[in-house]
Amino acid sequence: MTKAEIVARMAKDADVPKTKAEKALNAFVDAVTGSLKKGKAVTLVGFGTFGVSKRKARMGRNPQTGAALKIAAAKVPKFRAGKALKSAVKRS
Repeated sequence: MTKAEIVARMAKDADVPKTKAEKALNAFVDAVTGSLKKGKAVTLVGFGTFGVSKRKARMGRNPQTGAALKIAAAKVPKFRAGKALKSAVKRS
């Protein structure tokens, strides 16, 4: 599902214009992004939790040359599905 499809579905289900639905979706994405940048998790009960995970520095290999290279430590976003979402997907 693309962003445009999500906006269209939100507009239809909420009975609002697509422009308002897109603003709402953008506001949601901005709020989650801002919270994750601050290192805070975002929990939507039943749906899931957006959080930040830390990856340690590690050694990797260039697939073309086989040369060893160091991969730097990084913070990456993660999503953990909630119970209701897991059971809804499981039933389908």
